[in-house]
Amino acid sequence: MRLIRYIGYRLLLAVPVILGIVVLNFFLIHLAPGDAASVLAGETGAATPEYMAQLRHKFGLDQPLSAQFLHYLLNMAHLDLGYSFRNDSPVAALIFDRLWPTALLMVTAFVIALALGILLGLIAATGRNTWRDGVISLVSLVAYATPGFWLGLMMIVVFAIRLEWLPTSGFDTVGAYNEGWAEVADVARHLVMPAVALALFYLALYARLMRATVLEQAGMDYVTTARAKGQTERKVMTGHVMKNALLPIVTMAGIQAGNLIGGSIVVETVFGWPGIGTLAFDALQSRDLNLLLGIFFISACLVVVINLVVDLVYVTLDPRIEI
Repeated sequence: MRLIRYIGYRLLLAVPVILGIVVLNFFLIHLAPGDAASVLAGETGAATPEYMAQLRHKFGLDQPLSAQFLHYLLNMAHLDLGYSFRNDSPVAALIFDRLWPTALLMVTAFVIALALGILLGLIAATGRNTWRDGVISLVSLVAYATPGFWLGLMMIVVFAIRLEWLPTSGFDTVGAYNEGWAEVADVARHLVMPAVALALFYLALYARLMRATVLEQAGMDYVTTARAKGQTERKVMTGHVMKNALLPIVTMAGIQAGNLIGGSIVVETVFGWPGIGTLAFDALQSRDLNLLLGIFFISACLVVVINLVVDLVYVTLDPRIEI
């Protein structure tokens, strides 16, 4: 019952946060020069004043900013994300069509980064000042400093063009019409390079943080007491050190999970992955403000949900925390 009340309380607190994000995004986006009418008119090559005025009236851009804002808030109150005139489709339909590829990419990258980061950090900490520690620390430093877009391009050159092991881009093979496990395997092959490129930076971060927290916890008094009671080193590590060392990792993972949405824009663009990132990039280029606002709103909701899940995991790991 307390857990249900806590979740309800957190969701209630999320309402003003999301509302503030909605307001801030609306006015920040409208500060940028240009609009959808100017982009469309420029593409036709016939940007007469009459045609521009007709487009702005059709899109509602000839109204005062305050009227546009009130109209936008009214739509949001009815959970209507608006209409994309550029794509001639409702914004919600466009976003949810691209949500599955982005969710697949983010979850895969997150699992790779978290699992391998914790494992490598633990290996480095238990082998402190050995060759294992040195190699993992060096690789983590290089991965942390490597830009994701450059890594993606190099992976395409090596694994797709030179070795021809993996496809260069896309979600699946065009025209293959695979079904069942064949389709799963095809999507997995296309997913390998984008997921690794997105995960490598966060993997290095978790590995370095895990190493530091394990070494810190290993010197605590409760660990010395556990060893004095005759517990094996493995039991001390798994039953005491690991449980407390994971708390900072969970906190960092909650923060970085939201950053994955932003990082996926670059990775999706490099690999032609048909997700929200490429959709946001196209919307930015075409000044499709309704679509951009919809993407920002969905992203904000995802971040709020992720942070709530992280808090619940934190309570599970540390019973001392009251909800």
